[in-house]
Amino acid sequence: MDSTIAAILTLDGVTNGVIYGLIAIALVLVFAVTRILFLPQGEFVAFGALTLAMLQQGQVPGLVWLLLALALCATGSSVLALLRSGQRAGIASAVLRNLVAPALIAALVWWAAPKQFSLPVQVGLTLLLVTALGPLLYQVVYESLAGASVLVLLIVSVGTHFALTGLGLVFFGAEGFRTPAFWDARWPIGGVTLSAQTVAVVLAAGALIVALWLVSERTLYGKALRATAVNRLGARLMGISTTLAGKLTFAVAAFIGALSGVLIGPLTTVFYDSGFLIGLKGFVAATIGALASFPLAAVGALGVGMLESFSSFWVSDFKEVVVFMSLLPILLWRSIASPAHDEDED
Repeated sequence: MDSTIAAILTLDGVTNGVIYGLIAIALVLVFAVTRILFLPQGEFVAFGALTLAMLQQGQVPGLVWLLLALALCATGSSVLALLRSGQRAGIASAVLRNLVAPALIAALVWWAAPKQFSLPVQVGLTLLLVTALGPLLYQVVYESLAGASVLVLLIVSVGTHFALTGLGLVFFGAEGFRTPAFWDARWPIGGVTLSAQTVAVVLAAGALIVALWLVSERTLYGKALRATAVNRLGARLMGISTTLAGKLTFAVAAFIGALSGVLIGPLTTVFYDSGFLIGLKGFVAATIGALASFPLAAVGALGVGMLESFSSFWVSDFKEVVVFMSLLPILLWRSIASPAHDEDED
C-alpha cells in the first residue's frame, strides 16, 4: 500500500462513514425516545434508493400501496379504539387524520411518476413518500406495545425487518438499481480524484445534522423529543404525548433513511435487501455511542467506515467479519464498565 491507495481508501471510508453516521444517529434517536432497537432502519435506506430509481424510470413505486395499506390499518385501529371507549364523535376526525394525508401523498406520487420530472422533484417525492411511512409504521406496529420491554420491542423489530424485506422484493424485484449522480464533476487532488457526489454526500449529511440540532434546540417539538428521551414518565406528567413523540421520531428516522438511500444510490448498486448490512453497520456505530450519545455514534460511524474500507483492501473476503467482530470488544467493555440493572418501569 502506498500513499495514493491509502488516500483513496480514506476517502472511501469517510464517505461510507458519513452514511453510517446518519443511520447511527437515527438509531440512537429512536432508542432514546421509544426504547426501540429499530433494526429496519436500513430498509428505509434501500427504499429511498429504489424508489428514486423507479421514479426515474417513470414507474409508480410499490411503496404507494404499502403507504395506503398502513394508512388503512392505522385508521381501522383508531376507529376500533374509539368504538371500544364509546367516543363515537371522534371517528370522523380519526379517519381524516390517519387517511387523508397518506392518500394525498400516494395520489401525488401516482400522478407524478409517469411524467418523469427533474431529479430534484423526484428526490422530493422520494423523501415525502418514505418519510410518510415512518409515523404510520410506528402507529400500526409499535404504538400498542409502547409499554413493553426492550426485548419484546426488539423481537417485533426483527419481525418488521423481515416483513419489510419481503415487501421490498415484491415491490422492486430482485434486480439491483443504481441512480445517476447528482453532480458529475471531478477534481484531482494530489493522486486522488474527488468526485462531486462524495462532496454532495458530506455536505448533505452536515446540513442534516445542523438541521437536527436546530430543531432539537430551537423548536417546541424538538424540546418535547429531548424531554421524552431523558425521562418518558416525566414527559408524560408534563403533558407531552409520548405517542406523538414516537411518531415524530419515526418520521425523522424515515427521512434520514430515505436521504441516506438517495445519497448512496449513485455510489453503489442497491438491492431490495441491501438495507440489512447497511443498517447493521449503523447499529455497530450506534453501539459505540452506547445508543445514547450522538457525537460518539458519529465518531464510531467514521471508524466503522474506515475499518471497512481498509479491510476491503487487506482482507476483502472478510471485511464484513472484521467490521462486526469489532463490536465484541466494545460490548465486553460496556458490560464491565456498566453494571447490570433492571429495566426502568414507566
